[in-house]
Amino acid sequence: MKKFEYHLLEVKSGFFSGLNQKEFTDQLNELGSRGWEVVTTVSVTAAGSTTSLLVTLKRELQS
Repeated sequence: MKKFEYHLLEVKSGFFSGLNQKEFTDQLNELGSRGWEVVTTVSVTAAGSTTSLLVTLKRELQS
């Protein structure tokens, strides 16, 4: 049976105001090169505004 580990990446609201798409893509690509795969992304809201994103990543544990 495969086993996985999980990692949460939180992207704060300040990031959205000046979203550097290349920087975010580079960060995801770096994690991907280390075996991490994005599973889901959830927006966190307060008072009707998005305050952050939670990106859940997983990678298979090597036995």
